[in-house]
Amino acid sequence: MGEPVEIVDHDPAWQAEFSALGSTLRGALGDVAVRVDHIGSTSVPGLAAKPIIDIQISVRSLQPLAAYKAPLERLGLVHRADNPELTKRYFREAPGGRRTHIHVRELGSFSQQLPLLFRDYLRAHPAETAEFAQAKRRCARRFRDDRQGYVLAKEPFVWEIVRRADTWAQNIGWRPGPSDA
Repeated sequence: MGEPVEIVDHDPAWQAEFSALGSTLRGALGDVAVRVDHIGSTSVPGLAAKPIIDIQISVRSLQPLAAYKAPLERLGLVHRADNPELTKRYFREAPGGRRTHIHVRELGSFSQQLPLLFRDYLRAHPAETAEFAQAKRRCARRFRDDRQGYVLAKEPFVWEIVRRADTWAQNIGWRPGPSDA
């Protein structure tokens, strides 16, 4: 059994933690990183979350891997080559470091655009953010010791938000704003 699923109130310090790490990543990657963005629940003010900072690095191409793998590893980040998602490369914090997930995705791809749209939609819709937080807490209580069960239980809520976000994006002509770092 892994760590229990823990959902905590939003912590404004998460933004500062992202900013510091985002700046470090930007410095290490230079032009290889077209964008460095704070994504996931910790990037949405008011959204309860697992206290894990998610960062998306957008690159022009996932190949060659060494273009970003070597600089990230020099920072102590650990490449998770066993990640089953073929649309990203995945890195984690250095052993003993603050829990961080680094998602490297190809600029303009669906998998790169989706987390930005999801984040921006929730930022623009605080009532839906509050509803999503409640759903996450219910799922976490039910599946406290079953991370995969938690992910599957919240999936219908996530896809409903994605559906609404897509309509919103079409209505306002959404495009990602400037890179966060």
